[in-house]
Parts: sequence; structure tokens; C-alpha cells
Amino acid sequence: MLEKYLTECLYFTASRLDRIITKMAEDEFSKTGLSPTAAYLLMVVYEDEGLSQKKIGETLYLKPSTVTRTIDNLVRKELINKEINGRTTLIYSTNKGKELSTLIHECWFSLRDHYSSIIGKEDADEITNKISKINDQLDIVD
Repeated sequence: MLEKYLTECLYFTASRLDRIITKMAEDEFSKTGLSPTAAYLLMVVYEDEGLSQKKIGETLYLKPSTVTRTIDNLVRKELINKEINGRTTLIYSTNKGKELSTLIHECWFSLRDHYSSIIGKEDADEITNKISKINDQLDIVD
């Protein structure tokens, strides 16, 4: 009976997957010296320089405290700058931060290749799309 509780529970299976994929991501992004969250935050900034902290948090589905902590860490590493514009803080990558762009994207592709080589590219794409759809459906509940 316990097996059924564990294998048929979305909470348990999603949490297990989260731990597995987080470890894989940490291993891949370790080449950058950044956490996966920090690397993804930089990717967002590369795409749209001058975003507000709030918009970055919304884009990455992160709590404001996580965004602030990650941004402060990236500022200390001189990878981004904060610009205060009234009550809004805008985020820009520095030249040093931009130098990591290629490596960060390589790590992202390497992560995708890694899990796709294990479960198959088609399954990886299908599972990712399904999880994204489920996230959107369940996010409405909050």
C-alpha cells in the first residue's frame, strides 16, 4: 500500500523529480560558479536589460525575497548592476556578467541534453510541456 501512496501521489513524485533535476542542474551550472537560479536570472536579464526586480520574479516564478537575495549575490559578484528609478529597481548585466552568457547557455543546453539522453528527447519535451501546463493550471488555485 505504501508503494501506491508514493508512486501515485503528485506531491511525492514531483518532489522526487525536483530533487533529481535540481542536482543535475547544480552539476551542470557549477561550471559558471552560479546556482541554477542565478544563471536563469542572468538569462532573463540578458533577454531584457532594465527589467524590474518584480518582473524578474514574475518571469521566474520566484518569491521577492529569493529574487532580492539572488540579485544581491550577483551584484557582489559584479555580474549585474541595480539602478534605482523612483520606487522601482531596474537590473542590468555588467560586461563581466555578459561574458558569462555563452557559458550559461551552454550549461542550459548541456542540462537538456543530459536528461534527454536518459529519458529520450521526445519524452523530455512532452514531460516538460505537460508539467508546464499543470503548473499553469494549479497556479490559478493560489
